[in-house]
Amino acid sequence: MKITSSLISAGLLGIAHLAAAVSVSGSAEGFATGVTGGGDADAQIPSDIDELKEWLTDDTARVIILDKEYDFTESEGTTSGTVCAPWGNGDGCQKIIQDDCGDSPSSQATWYTAGTTGIDVGSNKTILGDGDKGIIKGKGLRFRNGVTNIIVQNIQISDLNPGYVWGGDAIYFDGSDLIWIDHVTTARTGRQHYTFGFDTNTRITLSNNFVDGETTYSTGCDGYTYWTFEMVGDADEITLQNNYIYMTSGRSPALSGGTLLHAVNNVWDKNNGHVLEGGNSSARGIFEGNVWQDVTTVFGEYAGRLFVTPDSSSASECQSALGRACEVNTVPDQAIVSSYTDISLFSDFSGLTIAPATSASEALSSVPNNAGMGKL
Repeated sequence: MKITSSLISAGLLGIAHLAAAVSVSGSAEGFATGVTGGGDADAQIPSDIDELKEWLTDDTARVIILDKEYDFTESEGTTSGTVCAPWGNGDGCQKIIQDDCGDSPSSQATWYTAGTTGIDVGSNKTILGDGDKGIIKGKGLRFRNGVTNIIVQNIQISDLNPGYVWGGDAIYFDGSDLIWIDHVTTARTGRQHYTFGFDTNTRITLSNNFVDGETTYSTGCDGYTYWTFEMVGDADEITLQNNYIYMTSGRSPALSGGTLLHAVNNVWDKNNGHVLEGGNSSARGIFEGNVWQDVTTVFGEYAGRLFVTPDSSSASECQSALGRACEVNTVPDQAIVSSYTDISLFSDFSGLTIAPATSASEALSSVPNNAGMGKL
């Protein structure tokens, strides 16, 4: 068939129509309320990983549609070096990329370089997946150095050197503002699914995401990931809403630094270690309407302040913090929540936009089936 300019134009028009058909679903609730991302910029579909990276990192307001798998795995070659095996040398054990192994066994290994550093996303971007096809493989996303006003919805980020700690974070924040991550699936990471660095991150909402912790390699050598949420920012503001957090063993989250967390209507399922941990007294969180099922231990070692709504009689105490009563959590019998009813943190929520809540039973029936890519 002879290729004519009219055929080319028709093809480009078809792509434009396809891109225009994909749009943001709903709007952010909680701390990231008001985020607009790329706004009314024309939607564009990157042709390959180079164009995707160029558009993500530039200073132009953009609406970027992902309509296929963008595989960065081999794009930057490989790196070889020393890895340590503190958890054993079994087939399912993660190793650590580290020069000094101390008393742990050491060996030489090779990993994909691309996974170890994420793509630095610029301000005023909307990143949308088309149905269940928008996948970034082998490289994560980073939001840092003052970037603001970003929406990421309905994509998957996966396969970042899962055999090696320091092999790659799926999503990384460090000095960012007004970011909404929604209906995103993260899977098979080398380190954290979500990392918050020390520089303050404000007005962040993580909603309707599927944290898929099932992995071939883990610190427990058992297929449950330990590296889930690392929250260590100096004064972070994070809404964690309607997320399905599956097959983890720790850091679910690690709530540290000066982080202020509102965790509402999340479902933790199959945790064989502990859910919450954290090493700083300045970390704070309200947990309401959440469900912990098939969880060995909810509260690990934790130094901060928490209000974990234990029963209906205490729910009304949240009025001063949230402008409404809290929803009661569904907590396993072995979890002790009586020590986590600190109302002194309520004033810290003043002036922030608070996400709505449903009952824990409603969350259990809806969140696991509606979280992650392809569930809009």
